[in-house]
Amino acid sequence: MEKDIDRIPKNPDTDIVIRIDDFGGKIGLTIREFVKSERYTGFTKAGTRIPAEHFKAFKQAINSINEKDLEMTEQAKLSSGQKEDSSPKSKPKKEEIQEEAF
Repeated sequence: MEKDIDRIPKNPDTDIVIRIDDFGGKIGLTIREFVKSERYTGFTKAGTRIPAEHFKAFKQAINSINEKDLEMTEQAKLSSGQKEDSSPKSKPKKEEIQEEAF
């Protein structure tokens, strides 16, 4: 059983997918990144899974977040001159890593 709940854009190439699924015979909530690129389209390893028996505690934790705290964080970044960087970070290529080692 898989039921997509929502898809939240992270950047132009990546969405955060929230879905209810069955993994190993156990139902739970999965939150994972889904990328769309020339090399690969699909889910990444980045994400987490909340087993159904812990969902109530997870929901309470999420609902306890004050949205004003999130707004204040964004305002603090803007007032300090920081811009939110939503560009994907690129990993160094294997050749670059080897060159740096010598």
